[in-house]
Amino acid sequence: MNTRPEYPRPHFDRSERWLNLNGEWAFAREADSFAETIVVPFPWEHPDSGVIAHWLPTAWYRRQIERPADWAGERTILHFGAVHHHATVWVNGELAVEHVGGYLPFEADITDLLDASGRAELVVRVDAPVDKRFVPHGKQRSLPADDYDGCAFTPSSGIWQTVWLEPRPAAYISRLQLRPTETLDGIEVTLTGPSPVRIEIPGVAVREYDEWPGTAIVPIPQPRLWSPDDPHLYDVIVTAGQDTVRGYTGLRKVEWQGNNLAVNGAPTYVRGVLDQGFWPTGGHTAPSDEAFRRDLELAREAGFNLVRKHIKLEDPRWLYWADRLGMLVWAEPPSTGRFTAESVAAFEEVTAGMVARDGNHPSIVIWGGYNEEWGLDWDVPGDPAKQDAVRRAYRIIRDADPTRPVVDNSGWAHVETDLVDWHYYDENAGSWAAIVDRLVNTADGTFPVRLGPDFVAQKTIAAPGFDPTGKPQLNGEYGGGSTSVERGWHLRWQTQELRRHPLNAGYIYTELYDIEHETVGIYTYERRPKDLGGVVPSDVHADTVLIVDLVPQAPGRDLVLAGDGRSVAVPVRVSHHGRDPLLATLHWALDSASGSVPVDAKPFEVTDPFDVMVPSAPGRLMLWATDASGVVVARTAVDLAD
Repeated sequence: MNTRPEYPRPHFDRSERWLNLNGEWAFAREADSFAETIVVPFPWEHPDSGVIAHWLPTAWYRRQIERPADWAGERTILHFGAVHHHATVWVNGELAVEHVGGYLPFEADITDLLDASGRAELVVRVDAPVDKRFVPHGKQRSLPADDYDGCAFTPSSGIWQTVWLEPRPAAYISRLQLRPTETLDGIEVTLTGPSPVRIEIPGVAVREYDEWPGTAIVPIPQPRLWSPDDPHLYDVIVTAGQDTVRGYTGLRKVEWQGNNLAVNGAPTYVRGVLDQGFWPTGGHTAPSDEAFRRDLELAREAGFNLVRKHIKLEDPRWLYWADRLGMLVWAEPPSTGRFTAESVAAFEEVTAGMVARDGNHPSIVIWGGYNEEWGLDWDVPGDPAKQDAVRRAYRIIRDADPTRPVVDNSGWAHVETDLVDWHYYDENAGSWAAIVDRLVNTADGTFPVRLGPDFVAQKTIAAPGFDPTGKPQLNGEYGGGSTSVERGWHLRWQTQELRRHPLNAGYIYTELYDIEHETVGIYTYERRPKDLGGVVPSDVHADTVLIVDLVPQAPGRDLVLAGDGRSVAVPVRVSHHGRDPLLATLHWALDSASGSVPVDAKPFEVTDPFDVMVPSAPGRLMLWATDASGVVVARTAVDLAD
């Protein structure tokens, strides 16, 4: 069966010789009762697996494997991309490897466990605890339930990433870290492996070392930088002794300049979207490599330039496509559900593994740690031990990779962080605007968070002892509305409020697509567009947007007319995030009436308001701006009602 046939590890590539073990395996719910078949690598709860087994705590996999004849004389390595949660692997009845943790890869040298012909029976036992609260599991539902069960989904248990075999020599490359130099004119190569070492950047440079120093810089003449507009990648082929690995990276620098993220020194306003990494028939596992690419294309078509992969360590193929397509990424580890010494240690292990596995990807521009105190019992401000846990997570990431900004505890109660973000949901347009203004422009960092139908907690941006002054800040989650029309209405009006404030560095909209019972996406779970009441997401998330200076009443009733028959002044501002000043014309149309106003907008500033005088008549007022060549650069609308 041709199941997920693509090579699974593009950042550490030995794809010239490998054997994909995906496809049909024998499956048992009890040991030695292999009466079913499962399709690897799909979780056993989901249709693509062919099993659909819910709340199954333990299962067994079995298949026959055979080493290719031309691998004889080399070591045969068995690889697992990820297995949730505790995997025990036997080859021909002998224990090959045991691994705990559902998101990180692991491997075993099985050469000496194969029979004389290179064949073996491979058996995998997977323990997937029903009670997941004390292990990293993200949005997978638990029994007993997590505190955030209302926004959790069907679990993804068992083998959920590719399984494969590779040959390699006895002395081999075990680590390949690639980072751009500070001056973006070379690649810093760090590897663990035998000498001699040859490093080739095809068509660019070759370096050879009789004795490998551990780290070396390969200069790149006439460097071509990686950016969202030009996501250029450099292949790096490393031969150490008899082993060869291909990796890649891009030359780009990420830093915060004033209030904005800068990519290669260019200010970049973060127009981000939350993506939780679930698919209707596969749960955590995408149906195809093309599905990864399509999700990123859908995000871009909606106007987003960054994807926050929410509390999930995603399949490396998704990051590969983000690198190729130029989509910026905020990466973060899966959360636990309860605070114990063991759960914190497990979280820290997957956090360190995230940076080690994914640090070569140029698309990642922000690392995340905790999310909203999940796994910390929602009590960081009141417990120094939990503050210490947040601080440790930040430092684990920061020490491993000082080249990217780190968010310590996204949304609430920051302890030690490079970036201050806040999560705020509010379906009242007036209070939304007022609290956003207060959070962005004052030192008051408190805000209400609804944690249940009748439970509203006061949260704060800063934990005791942390001063957020001078830190760049942005919204880390927002959105509102129960229906698609309401979602579109809030998308338009809430986003314009975030754009109103130059001190705000960006936002993360919740979310890209629906998942199961959670219907707050721009797209359906099947990735189809939704009726958002005439709101076009790419207009809302454009470089240039029109800000209408009013507090809207309700969908279809943005501005309620006085009924005196006079013309109405509609105040408008322009937020422009292009690199050059914009000399534009604002146009308006209401039924048969129309007009225009000149606009002069400067980069990363918001203009003063100017009035658009329109007839006092019910209808949809269309507003759009064109640049000097007549190209439309911004659109919005206001519904006038009696």
